Amino acid sequence: MKRIKKGLFSMALLTLAFSLAACGQTPAASDSGKKEEKTAAQKEEKKANLVVAGVVFQEDQFMKLLSLGYQDAANAAGVKILTGNTGNDQGKETELINTYIGQKLDGIAIAPLNQDSSVAALKRADDKGVKVSVTNISLTNAPFIVGGYTSDNKNIGQVTGKEAARFIQEKLGGKAKIAVLQYKSQLPQQSTDRVNGFLEEVKKVNPDVQVVADQDAWLQDKAVSVVGDILTAHPDVNVIWAANEGGTIGAAMAVKNAGKSGKVYVFGTDASYQLIAMLKEKDNILQAIAGQDPYNMGYKAMELLIKGLKGEDVSANKGKTTSVDGILLSRSNPEGLAKFETDLNAKMSK
Repeated sequence: MKRIKKGLFSMALLTLAFSLAACGQTPAASDSGKKEEKTAAQKEEKKANLVVAGVVFQEDQFMKLLSLGYQDAANAAGVKILTGNTGNDQGKETELINTYIGQKLDGIAIAPLNQDSSVAALKRADDKGVKVSVTNISLTNAPFIVGGYTSDNKNIGQVTGKEAARFIQEKLGGKAKIAVLQYKSQLPQQSTDRVNGFLEEVKKVNPDVQVVADQDAWLQDKAVSVVGDILTAHPDVNVIWAANEGGTIGAAMAVKNAGKSGKVYVFGTDASYQLIAMLKEKDNILQAIAGQDPYNMGYKAMELLIKGLKGEDVSANKGKTTSVDGILLSRSNPEGLAKFETDLNAKMSK
C-alpha cells in the first residue's frame, strides 16, 4: 500500500513539473509572437508615414514641370513630400541633402547639378538610409541609386539637328554659318552631348556647314548679349542653335533686335509657353525646338523611389538611369505644336 501511495505521489510530482514547464514556455512563445507582430506593425506604420523630397535646381518651366511630376506621384501614393531648389549652387545642393539626412527623410528624388561632384553627398544620404532616385542626368559611378529618368542628351541635339539639316538643305542650299550657344561650364558632359548630337546630324546632310562661334550662354539675358556680339563679329551667321531654353529665347530675341528676321534662323532646346509662342510668330526666326518631358521624368523617378521604399522589387532599375527621347516641335508642323500645347496646358492647370 505504501509503495502504491509512494508511486502515486511521484507521478503527481512529475505531472506538476511538466505542467510548470509548460506554463513557463507558453508566455515566452506568446511574447515572441507579440514582438513579431509589433515589428510588422511598425514596418507598416513606417510605410504609411513615408516622407520624401523632390529637388530641382532652377526656376524655369522645365523644372516646375519636373517638380510637379514629383508632387503628383507622391500624392498619388499617399506620401508626404517636401520640395526644394538648389539654385544652381553646388554648396546649397550639399547643404540641402544634409538637411534632409538630419530630418531623417525616407527618400530624395533629385535633379543633381553635376554627374561627378554631386555623387558624394547623395552617397552619404544613401549610407544614412535615405534612398535616392535621380532626374535629368546620368551620374558617374552611382550604383547605389534606386534608379532614375533623364533625357538622352545626344538625342535632344539630334532631334533639332535633323530638322535643321533639312531646313539648311531646302532653304539655304546646303550651306550655313552656324553659331552655337551651350552651357558647358555648368554641365559639361550634358551640354557637349547635345552639341555633338546637333552638329553630327547637320553635317551628315550638309558637310559644307561651318561653326563660326561657340559660346556659353544659358540664361536669357546673357544669351541676348552674347548673340548680339556674335552677329556683329560674324555678320554672315545665318543659323543659331542653343542647347537650352534660356539660350534659345535669348538667341531669338537678339536676332529680332538686330533686325535680321528672315536672314538668321534659330533652332533650340526645351519647350515652354514662350518658346511655343515664338514658334507661332510671323517673324519666322525660331524654326524648331526639341521638347523634353520633365513631368514624366519627375513622376516616374518619384514613383520608382516610393515603390522601393514600400518594399516593392525595383532591383532591375538599381544604379541605372533610363533615357527618354526628345520631341520635335516645329514651325513646319502646326498640328503637332497645337497638340503639345494642349497637353502642356492640362499638366500646368493641375
